[in-house]
Amino acid sequence: MNIAWPRKSIYYGWIIAATLAATQTVSWGVLYYSFSVFLTSFENDLAASRTAITGAFSLALLCSGLIALPVGRWVDQHGARGIMTLGSILATALFFALSAVQSLSMLYLVWAGIGIMMAMTLYEPAFAVVAVWFVRRRTSALALITFVAGLASTIFLPLADWLRQEFGWRSAIMLLALLLGAVTIPLHAFVLRRHPHDLGLVVDGETEAENAGKPQRPAERSRTLHAALRDRAFWWMVIAFVLTTFSTIAISVHLIPYLITRGVTPATAAQVAGLIGIMQVVGRATITPLDGRLAHYLLTALIFALQGLAVLALLLPGFGAVLLFVTLFGASTGAATLARPALIAEHYGSKAYGQISGVVATCLTGARALAPVGAGALYVAFGSYMPVIVGVAALAALAVVATLLVGNPTPQEE
Repeated sequence: MNIAWPRKSIYYGWIIAATLAATQTVSWGVLYYSFSVFLTSFENDLAASRTAITGAFSLALLCSGLIALPVGRWVDQHGARGIMTLGSILATALFFALSAVQSLSMLYLVWAGIGIMMAMTLYEPAFAVVAVWFVRRRTSALALITFVAGLASTIFLPLADWLRQEFGWRSAIMLLALLLGAVTIPLHAFVLRRHPHDLGLVVDGETEAENAGKPQRPAERSRTLHAALRDRAFWWMVIAFVLTTFSTIAISVHLIPYLITRGVTPATAAQVAGLIGIMQVVGRATITPLDGRLAHYLLTALIFALQGLAVLALLLPGFGAVLLFVTLFGASTGAATLARPALIAEHYGSKAYGQISGVVATCLTGARALAPVGAGALYVAFGSYMPVIVGVAALAALAVVATLLVGNPTPQEE
């Protein structure tokens, strides 16, 4: 049953965006960032090596990437409300199960399930919702969600650690599970809606009555997954995001060890790495006013170029160079989170956005898995992080080239 949304009220799409901002913050904080807080607790209680424990989290990320396409297909066909609600329910149950694990095999099994829940509740389905409800203000809506969710690590790392110290790691995980369920389940179930038409609205907030008689704006591109897969621009897009994902993950994982080799203390290195999260929020806030003033592919290429320059700054002497890196790398990485959904939606519309974005996410899984190992192998082979830094900067440059080859959507793509 469809119920019309009051004409004089705020556009319901913004209520959905604000809801997703809250649920994404909690979901990222609990499902993703809290792992590092409980890492040593898992090691001690399960009597397993750090490599074995982190393998469980790697498995979660792998499962998340592999399930992204089926989740995207479901969202395109049925909307995100059901699958995000189910994902929140099961994620809550799995986190309760995590608090009771007694063996390494059980830890792996639970984190594999959590990885699937990540695909059902984190950015990919949330961005698919935004693609349906917004066109002109899409970047602003994405910025709202990612701006708030960008604070997930800032909020949940100290919160999870405080809970662990006060109540023990098992009770802390149970409390996080309660918080996850209390926030995300009702909000996903009762606020999310599939399409503006369900409330008598059209995309971006005009009512159908208000829109009647006005000049029709050009229809947004609405292409199928099959059409996207046959489009060369799509594959240049995939190449660009794979390259930049590889370079971003590689430098993020090895940043603290690299800074220590430069004589920075471990505590200071950790603080520097933490500043990147703050600068990501700044980057997302900065990119929003540029929406509509610069073609999406050019804006994305600029973001990737800044990432490359940021990495090269690490080759300069002095701590000021490190701060320059943090500023450029954090801001550009944060902006890149907005660039991917905006570029995909601009070229292919909202009809099959979930599936198309799911294919991209699946391709990125390999880059996420190989980046830490590849960078580590380079360091071992050369005994220095210099080849890693140069290699990462080169990948960023190649990503710029690939993005420029994406170009603007052409009339033939309609």
